[in-house]
Amino acid sequence: MDKQNCWEFKKCGREPMGVNHDLGVCPAAMETRLDSIHGGKNGGRACWVVAGTLCDKQVQGSFAKKYVNCEKCDFYGLVLDEEGPGYKPAFLLLGKLRDESGSLNS
Repeated sequence: MDKQNCWEFKKCGREPMGVNHDLGVCPAAMETRLDSIHGGKNGGRACWVVAGTLCDKQVQGSFAKKYVNCEKCDFYGLVLDEEGPGYKPAFLLLGKLRDESGSLNS
């Protein structure tokens, strides 16, 4: 089964070479530190921990500000269902986004 990335599921067009770059390329599509998480490309199956993604055509802020909305998202629910016990919780994914100084980049 091919697993969809968020930009494929949501059809936002913000992936590299996508049709909608008014707001730039989506940070989830560019976040290489999350590549292969949940079987996705870059941050495409962990978009809820990446700052600057879209929700209802609005750019979202940091994880702390957006996660409540992400938990209600149909794509987030799809990933939870598809991954089952293999789902990586947000705190582990956020750990992958820490830089050398220990601060979060999202």
